[in-house]
Amino acid sequence: MSGHSKWSQIKRKKGVADAKRGQVFTKLIKEITVAARFGGGDPEGNARLRTAIAAAKAENMPKDNIERAIKKGTGELEGVTYEEFPYEGYGPGGAAVLVEVLTDNKNRTTAEIRHIFSRSGGNLGEAGSVAWMFHKKGYIVIEKAAIDEDKLMEVTLDVGAEEIEAGDKEYEVTTDPQKLDAVKKALEKAGIKYHLAELTMYPQSTVAIDGKHAEQMLRLMEQLEDNDDVQHVYANFDIPDSVIEKLGK
Repeated sequence: MSGHSKWSQIKRKKGVADAKRGQVFTKLIKEITVAARFGGGDPEGNARLRTAIAAAKAENMPKDNIERAIKKGTGELEGVTYEEFPYEGYGPGGAAVLVEVLTDNKNRTTAEIRHIFSRSGGNLGEAGSVAWMFHKKGYIVIEKAAIDEDKLMEVTLDVGAEEIEAGDKEYEVTTDPQKLDAVKKALEKAGIKYHLAELTMYPQSTVAIDGKHAEQMLRLMEQLEDNDDVQHVYANFDIPDSVIEKLGK
């Protein structure tokens, strides 16, 4: 699970979301709006909207903000129209990078993303250059203190969990993307709290990078995440834990 899971761990350790709550709200509002526009305003019949609302609630977004975003998506309130599309490229050391954006100005966003890649030692690629290296999965993070592994397997494997990986402090559960909701509901029914539950893109293979390239790679990921139009960033890098710890100091 290198690349995605390691980047998720780095973000959580550094408290990126907490430090940039306003930016997080902006991105979640965009996602709720677009989800409502394409799938309707009823979360019961719109899995993407349901997931976006759950993410917003996890960040303690006020209910009024969520409702306004839904109404902008359904056209009940006037709002900005966002385009949704990916950027693909390569980071330092040859790691593949997939960037998902929502923007109201494609030309501006393209120029910004290209600049971020360039100044971090990477390069923006053509459409289709790296997307084939990733596949969609459900991803759930659970604190190990919340449950033992045998119980977690009992609760989740029968309803769609594909793999459970135990780290030092957390379990990482991967699911079929269509079964993410079922696994979440099974956890909730069993009274098991999860730290994170989302749809994500997993790399089919990884690229080992170290030294200067590792430092540049993490800088690239951070700068892409900092862009207001970027919703998600995925990569297939594999950086040794010892290097990550060193760079985090």
